Amino acid sequence: VQLQASGGGSAQAGESLRLSCAASGRISTYSSEAWYRQGPGERRALVARIGSDGSTYYTRSARGRFTISRDTRRNEVYLQMNDLKPEDTATYFCNVETSDLTPFWGQGTQVTVSS
Repeated sequence: VQLQASGGGSAQAGESLRLSCAASGRISTYSSEAWYRQGPGERRALVARIGSDGSTYYTRSARGRFTISRDTRRNEVYLQMNDLKPEDTATYFCNVETSDLTPFWGQGTQVTVSS
């Protein structure tokens, strides 16, 4: 499985960005898809996850501002990020877990939010 993330960039606080992750496989067969982020000097941490049944989970920092979604026909996963804050600055990684729970990672896309 190969994952290609895109959509990162620079934004002002309060603005929005939409991240995309294109998968080489059929995401409809995967157990879950997720977005993680890693800020400077920090460990990689979960932001949001969507399960095979469409259920979603958001960490507290993302809840209410970010939305994870997917398009199984395009084999793409998205992260809509609204009301961005400087603390959202990080490298964002898409992640999938196949049906046997094997994880795969994309290459990361940088998001920089200035105040």
